[in-house]
Amino acid sequence: MIRSLLVANRAEIARRIVRTCRDLGIATVAVHSDADAEAPHAREADSAVRLPGDAPADTYLRGDLLVKAALAAGADAVHPGYGFLSEHADFARAVRAAGLVWVGPPPEAMEAMASKTRAKEIMRKAGVPLLDPLDPAEVTAGDLPVLVKAAAGGGGRGMRVVRELAALPAELDSARAEAASAFGDGEIFVEPYMEGARHVEVQVLADTHGTVWTLGTRDCSLQRRHQKVIEEAPAPGLDGELRRTLAESAANAARAIGYEGAGTVEFLVSSSGRAYFLEMNTRLQVEHPVTEEIHGLDLVALQLRIAEGERLDAEPPAPRGHAIEARLYAEDPARDWRPQTGILHRLEVPGLRVDSGPEGGDAIGVHYDPMLAKVIAVAPTRAEAVRRLAHGLERARIHGPVTNRELLVRALRHPEFEAGRMDTGFLERHLPELTAATDDDEAAPLAALAAALADAARRPATVAGRLGGWRNVPSQPQLRRYRAEPGGTEHEVRYRLTRDGLLAEGFPEVRLLAAEPGRDAGPGRDVGPGRDAGPGRDAGPTRDAGPGRDADAGPAAESAPAARPARVVLDVAGVRRTFEVTAYGDRRYVDTPQGGHVFTALPRFPDPTARTEPGSLLAPMPGTVVRVAEVAVGDRVEAGQPLLWLEAMKMEHRVTAPAAGVLTALHAAPGRQVEVGALLAVVAAGE
Repeated sequence: MIRSLLVANRAEIARRIVRTCRDLGIATVAVHSDADAEAPHAREADSAVRLPGDAPADTYLRGDLLVKAALAAGADAVHPGYGFLSEHADFARAVRAAGLVWVGPPPEAMEAMASKTRAKEIMRKAGVPLLDPLDPAEVTAGDLPVLVKAAAGGGGRGMRVVRELAALPAELDSARAEAASAFGDGEIFVEPYMEGARHVEVQVLADTHGTVWTLGTRDCSLQRRHQKVIEEAPAPGLDGELRRTLAESAANAARAIGYEGAGTVEFLVSSSGRAYFLEMNTRLQVEHPVTEEIHGLDLVALQLRIAEGERLDAEPPAPRGHAIEARLYAEDPARDWRPQTGILHRLEVPGLRVDSGPEGGDAIGVHYDPMLAKVIAVAPTRAEAVRRLAHGLERARIHGPVTNRELLVRALRHPEFEAGRMDTGFLERHLPELTAATDDDEAAPLAALAAALADAARRPATVAGRLGGWRNVPSQPQLRRYRAEPGGTEHEVRYRLTRDGLLAEGFPEVRLLAAEPGRDAGPGRDVGPGRDAGPGRDAGPTRDAGPGRDADAGPAAESAPAARPARVVLDVAGVRRTFEVTAYGDRRYVDTPQGGHVFTALPRFPDPTARTEPGSLLAPMPGTVVRVAEVAVGDRVEAGQPLLWLEAMKMEHRVTAPAAGVLTALHAAPGRQVEVGALLAVVAAGE
């Protein structure tokens, strides 16, 4: 029996494992980098061990330190979660060699699937359908488009879609460099790129006694940069024969390598309905909650029981209903998916299961993946589950860095997605409409008006007596300026309160019904009631755990005093609308049942000194310079020419010349850490 478990991971998956261990009566040991010293996963475990440093290479990727931590803390087992060392056979061997239980597949099975090229050879012998690879030196225009892919690792790194033959050599070199940097292995391969294909996977679970479960299908087609964004189970629109083919192929794949524990076999399904093996992930997947929800299982608990030698039943529980998950990222989809950093003041998604890493008051840094949380909805039908998820995200209180929340809501409500007609190119194809600014409608200006009234209500009384029932709202003409975030659209709010009510320029049919001051949250913490709810649990304020399930939603953040938002109620052409306005410094978060808005309060008059030299290339995010192009000061560069590459939150970002001209300054070198707005280079336009 496992009595104490070290979780060799961080953030959401570490909290997820700790929660299940608590239910099973297993003590937990967390590990944390210096950047994660106060992270929720380190606080929630029974004990924690420091891994000195911040970068993953110095901390969570140091297998020797993890084994040493497990032994020092008296753990008798290690669970790797996903990512980091979860698929490293040598780490699994080191854990076992130390006399610890490895909660995962045998190292030999992991090794068989570690290289995608070797995995395809094994699958071919097992009769699993797959695409034939292409020789990079013999690719012709007739083979295009092709996919260049790293043989090791995953997460979209070292992967390129090539549509022009002339671009292939450069993309091969770029993919090799990124793969070597990310995985320590620069091997790549090339295969046909299937336009319009879907990404469908099968969850497998195998015990040590020869039983293999296949737990239905998941569709993970909505991806950005080859990384999943929305996942659901079961995969919609597959006929019975294709489902049987997928299940049989997944079971054959698991048996071919003597698999044990939880794993996932991934397939590409063509528009004609043919399935091709993609890869096998020898670990728990990020999207495992949707399978848990429809089968009524706790996959982490099953992993632990399999590691203890328990047998699975002959058949898994039958699926019921539909579940869908959206990954909430700190990133800006409208700006090349740039990761965002800063303080996450508040994260609250009422009525849905929320598996999160950070919580209110935590800092989002540059060292790790930008995923904040996974939000999961379950319902009897797909249409209801999709509607529940979109509605819950729309009503969420997310105060902090820019997120992809709006894109998620729009994608879920897109006619093609609602009809189940999606493929891996969906987000790329529809990105302009999914990220289009909507500040030209009445919602954003009305939210800015609410922010102005809330700001006025927070100020100490400036006039004696009451005016229309609100002591703090001034009666003199008022001017306030706000900039919408992201996007930069400025809103100028002009209003005055008279004895006859509110007079707001541009809003002839708006009446003020209430303006109740809140408290500025300032630099402190604000945490909402939503919490990681665990499998089958509802994280909203009215937690319905379902029959026979524990409704405990996890410990609250006791050190996070809640900020009280201001409340503004307006009558808009006869419709009563309520706005919650929370202030953190100069930021204003305006939440409504129809969605949220973020503004930066601006001074009445702009600062004329806030200017940058023309042609300056500023760091779009904090990160590390990983590569610099072979250019020097004085060289002529072309518009769009790559000058350097930044790495932030496990993603590479290309910084290009804004226009044709001469490179007059270059302030970047590999390994240099830069903050957002740092000057990287200057290109003087023209001859």
